Amino acid sequence: MPDSPHTVSDVMTHTVIAVGRDAPFKEIVGLIDQWKVSALPVLEGEGRVIGVVSEADLLAKEELRDIDESLGEAVERTKADAVAAGELMSAPAVTVHADAPLAEAARIMARRQIKRLPVTDALGILQGVVSRSDLLKVFLRQDEEIADEIRRTVVDQLPTASEVTVIVTDGVVTLGGTLHNTMLVPVLARAARAIEGVVDVRLHLARR
Repeated sequence: MPDSPHTVSDVMTHTVIAVGRDAPFKEIVGLIDQWKVSALPVLEGEGRVIGVVSEADLLAKEELRDIDESLGEAVERTKADAVAAGELMSAPAVTVHADAPLAEAARIMARRQIKRLPVTDALGILQGVVSRSDLLKVFLRQDEEIADEIRRTVVDQLPTASEVTVIVTDGVVTLGGTLHNTMLVPVLARAARAIEGVVDVRLHLARR
């Protein structure tokens, strides 16, 4: 059975809808509606990501529609008057590399309060997009698949843990049986918790 998806490249969407700097406002709105996404990468040259246009960027036009120009913040006013992607986009784009751990992508999304991240290579060329829902796919792994990985990559790597049993139910791991060295308990728990798709780890270990 395959091991956990460990990096962004394992879960990201490879087919990406993107726009160029000169894409008009209405085209951007149409693409967001058609493809049911919350943001679009803005590309330049050979596919280098230079920014992202999100629903929030577009909504500035509606939000400030009936507010006097003198009352709006300069940045908000500029976006409200914008008619093309290069004026609307948030730049520089917040991106992540394809080989980044899933946890890193999750932290970036949480800290920056964004739903989707363009995935780029070392040169900034677009490789795909990863979304919150993509990161959650790891929790759809089958219980036996998770258990098998824990046995192979965790339990079997510790000779003194050969009598440890692994049961996974709805993503919750139960480590049971006997253990020669109780100092290994936190090591086992931490290693099992690091497996993608694990919801929680419960310990029912006795010292032999």
